[in-house]
Amino acid sequence: MNLKKISSAYNLFNKAINLLKEDLGSSYMDALVETGDNLLEKGKIMVEDGKPTEKSIKELKLVYAEFLTISLSSEEMRQVIQFALVNAGKVDKIQPNHQMTPDSIGLLIAYLLERILGSREEIKILDIAVGTGNLLSTLANHLKQSKIKKIELFGVDNDDTMLAVAGTSFKMQQIETQLYHQDAIDNLITPKVDIVLSDLPIGYYPIDERVVNFETKSKKGHSFVHHLLIEQSMLQLLPGGWGMFLVPKKLFESVEAKSLLEVIQKQAHFQGILNLPADLFATQDSAKSLLLLQKRGNGAKQANPVLLGGFPAIKDREEFTKFLQQVDSWINKNK
Repeated sequence: MNLKKISSAYNLFNKAINLLKEDLGSSYMDALVETGDNLLEKGKIMVEDGKPTEKSIKELKLVYAEFLTISLSSEEMRQVIQFALVNAGKVDKIQPNHQMTPDSIGLLIAYLLERILGSREEIKILDIAVGTGNLLSTLANHLKQSKIKKIELFGVDNDDTMLAVAGTSFKMQQIETQLYHQDAIDNLITPKVDIVLSDLPIGYYPIDERVVNFETKSKKGHSFVHHLLIEQSMLQLLPGGWGMFLVPKKLFESVEAKSLLEVIQKQAHFQGILNLPADLFATQDSAKSLLLLQKRGNGAKQANPVLLGGFPAIKDREEFTKFLQQVDSWINKNK
């Protein structure tokens, strides 16, 4: 990747977003989506009720024209959008569940997934809480370089703004993805897939009557949404398929964890849980782990031993490389 080129493109992208944000009186995120849509139309600017103004249109056309002269790969475009999303988090003060998954985590998941898939040539992947799409696009750009010939991507989210950002982002990266605006707790309309992955939202699901048929529902009060989504994901996997979830580090320490474990044992093989590097998180309470589940059937078998441990700090290259080699060894042993 050309970092100078990415920086130049981001500065132009951010300038256009801020021009629209000020002129339209919108959030940074909404201006990001409109900026992306305008660039996808080769710089054609949508005008509604006299907005943006003529003055802004003249400035925007110059910025768009300069941006469009920069040739960006899919991964470079993702980086540009990612920097804008980081800025959106600060400007719009986005709640934690809506903030994007950091690159380093996406690349760790991509690394594991590529090795788990082995010689597979076709794959269907669903992000059950796709948000802005950064995790799924990180994965897609990484897997483009693998032996997989056909990758079908699906994303679900009930937040229309997040989904609009994801849609614009995927189009700008030229990644074909089918996105669904729906509550992932409802019956999903996506096809069954080989992989369900997600940086799961953490907290309580507010509508108790919708979860009466879930085995992970709470006996009293609201249920944990991340428990419900893991159960839902198991139903959406093909036999032998994998679930890869970013979950709270203390996932199995709550009272409600018993019902979650029962669902996992019934539906899947518990293949591993890896603590992510502590330096990726602001506090110990916000630390996450990567949960690895494999749906029963189609030759799937329980790994022996279960993959447990934690990633060393990414900056400790020697220890990090050694750990990845241990993971490779575990995957080869349990194929």
